Amino acid sequence: MIEFNDITKFFISGTVRTDVLRGVTFKVNKGEFAAIMAPSGTGKTTLLNVLGCLMKASSGSYLFEDQDIETLNDDQLSEIRNKKIGFVFQTFNLLERTSALDNVLLPLVYADVYPADADKKASRFLESVGLKERINYKPSELSGGQQQRVAIARALINDPAVILADEPTGNLDANSAKEIMEIFKTLHKEGRTILVVTHDINIARSAERIIYLKDGRVEKEEVLR
Repeated sequence: MIEFNDITKFFISGTVRTDVLRGVTFKVNKGEFAAIMAPSGTGKTTLLNVLGCLMKASSGSYLFEDQDIETLNDDQLSEIRNKKIGFVFQTFNLLERTSALDNVLLPLVYADVYPADADKKASRFLESVGLKERINYKPSELSGGQQQRVAIARALINDPAVILADEPTGNLDANSAKEIMEIFKTLHKEGRTILVVTHDINIARSAERIIYLKDGRVEKEEVLR
């Protein structure tokens, strides 16, 4: 599903070069639930941007479903982001004046053909994350945990190849965080590929395997189950 081979990423500001990713290599198989454990300042954000096709690596190869990401143009990368990757962010990224239902429907705006059953499909995903009675609520009327459930439903609406979650419990209390990780576990049992990036070892241990990132490199991997 995902294959990083010796991925590097550096940035240049004037005459100063900053190396962030320093030869990252790992794989995530189809149907796997993996976590990348990365403390702040270790290249986590840059890694996420490369994984999410928001930027290209400086060197190395990134294969997504056997497709070489480095050979694609901006339009092709945008298509992969919209159709192949479901994003879940720490800050939810919901439209404040829009209902839960319409937030979930948002990615379909960019679809080649808007599905005739879009509302029914979005309602079904909201029900699957426990928000059947709140589909018409706006984010301000929902708790943090409920907002993240809306974000997960939105990530599912295009039936993505992989769900990429960036610190999905970072803004939640312990109980809400546990509930969100249980949803990810359920999605994994349904056969979905999930990759969670986190600095919290307790969250990382919800996965089947942990990839530890340190100083822009993979330090080690740990198989949990």
